[in-house]
Amino acid sequence: MKDELREIEIFKNLKDETIESLCEICNVREIKKGEQLFYDKYKVNTIFILLSGKAVLYKISEKAQKKIIFILGKGSILNDVILDDLPASINCEVFEDAEVLCFQKDSFIRVMEKDFSLTKEVVNSLAKKVRRLYRQLKNSTPIKVEKRVAAKLWKLAKDYGINKESGTEINLKISITYLADMFGTQRETISRALKVLQDKELIVIKNKKFVVKDLDDLAKFFKK
Repeated sequence: MKDELREIEIFKNLKDETIESLCEICNVREIKKGEQLFYDKYKVNTIFILLSGKAVLYKISEKAQKKIIFILGKGSILNDVILDDLPASINCEVFEDAEVLCFQKDSFIRVMEKDFSLTKEVVNSLAKKVRRLYRQLKNSTPIKVEKRVAAKLWKLAKDYGINKESGTEINLKISITYLADMFGTQRETISRALKVLQDKELIVIKNKKFVVKDLDDLAKFFKK
């Protein structure tokens, strides 16, 4: 378990004794794609950190429509906000088969109290999410939907991209419906936006995956 924890970014630079303490309070769960890890407004007493796979954090609108906030990968803390001792403020669903590190919250906090480096990593995790939310708020202003979609695909390509001959392939199986969930909008609206990006030869859809032909060109499109 020590070696597995050391592979996680937030644990890499912690003291050996801290890693040992975390090993004592940790267990690993295997979660299948589509399974729910926790629900909005439910009391959660476990800190979840992805050891492998991916998960999504999402909200449900008043019209019962899913709005995806984040797609998170290996090493991500999925519910750092519960450290304030309030119920969960978001839903979490596994996007692809995953292994999840589970820490009883109070025990995890006691380890944080003994090693400020761990506390700092948790604070940094929260700070990154806040910064991403700020960017999302900026992108939710009344601009053309194709620019919003371009910005989202650019970000996904930066986070999960694989270099291919045809461009940067987003290594996630995201359907048009799922992409619509990221914006909390209709599938048809996203389809039209994708058609614009394809017509401008900024993206292609290949084997059910999005490929950004040139990241710089895509960035220029949504920034102008």
